[in-house]
Amino acid sequence: MDTRAFKRSLHHSDRYNRRGFGLGEEVAGSLEQAYQSNLIASLRENGHVLQRGRLKIRLAEAFGFCWGVERAVAMAYETRRHYPSERIWITNEIIHNPSVNAHLRQMDVRFIPVDDDVKDFSEVGTGDVVILPAFGATVQEMQLLNERGCHIVDTTCPWVSKVWNTVEKHKKHAFTSIIHGKVKHEETLATSSFAGTYLVVLDLAEARMVSDFILERGQGAVDRQAFMDHFAKACSPGFDPDRDLVRVGVANQTTMLKSETEEIGRLFERTMLQRFGPSELDEHFLAFNTICDATQERQDAIFALVDEPLDLMVVIGGYNSSNTTHLQEIAVSRGILSFHIDTPERIGPGNRIEHKPLGGALETLEPFLPAGPVRVGITSGASTPDRVVEDVIERLVGLSEE
Repeated sequence: MDTRAFKRSLHHSDRYNRRGFGLGEEVAGSLEQAYQSNLIASLRENGHVLQRGRLKIRLAEAFGFCWGVERAVAMAYETRRHYPSERIWITNEIIHNPSVNAHLRQMDVRFIPVDDDVKDFSEVGTGDVVILPAFGATVQEMQLLNERGCHIVDTTCPWVSKVWNTVEKHKKHAFTSIIHGKVKHEETLATSSFAGTYLVVLDLAEARMVSDFILERGQGAVDRQAFMDHFAKACSPGFDPDRDLVRVGVANQTTMLKSETEEIGRLFERTMLQRFGPSELDEHFLAFNTICDATQERQDAIFALVDEPLDLMVVIGGYNSSNTTHLQEIAVSRGILSFHIDTPERIGPGNRIEHKPLGGALETLEPFLPAGPVRVGITSGASTPDRVVEDVIERLVGLSEE
């Protein structure tokens, strides 16, 4: 389908809204009560440092809710206020934070059920209101909802829309989109739905596999079938690496690790330069900067934080939050004892913590805080409210006083 034409048509529909309902002042009190924190505001004004007894907290200079997340959550609250009695659905979590999504459920916002990674829209009817989350929805989902006569409230982050525009440009000029992202992540699914021919690479190692294929194609050095088996669930239908890796453009899931996305872009630029020469590089390689400012700021802030003397790091955010996971990755890469938690309740009495190690399953550590003075670094993903960060700090202080 012509995704550009469909988007234009959808944006002109009187059943589509991506600007909110002008009810910001009416929902401001509810948002402040649910998500803001006087303690965190004070910390921001006092050098992001808090000393409580033997505990010294160092808070990253950039953390928590980004503008796109604030916008999406506010629009969801406005939607319930504007449609007080209609059935309201959301195609996925509004953002990857359990407390925020719990608040929406309390407001009788329904979540599209998912069975074996397949969403079931069967209960969504004409006239229902459907919210598209901050990381977007696939063009097929938008089309289904539009044809069903739903009212669509689109909270997609503008940075995500920027990536969609990038892959549209790739498609227009017959370039394959190399998407740095997680294949099953909602944002990557949405981005790939707007692309033409695409291939998703998770990391630099997979990008190097693609680079090797491009450089060694036709020489028998790379097993074509092994390549296709590896990327079978990460490419567009009918993908042919011999045909589709001649002209490539790079895009990314906005919450990936900035440095890795940049390195992948440089890798493919060098690859096409080596394969086709400088005079033809522009005919075979395209790159646009689609790294989210907020993601970059939070990653830069934790790089600065881990340069401070710390005994341990606490990273707060949903376990399915890509940007939070990458914050954890940065701390681990510096050899700092690091704990990823999704809610304050993971820190319990008796000096214990339930946390998720990078790439692992939930585990419990007891005792958690060491004896004597403790220096703790804290950061949070872009979907984590200040109120949650405050609750984590208060629990840490409580443990230090036991």
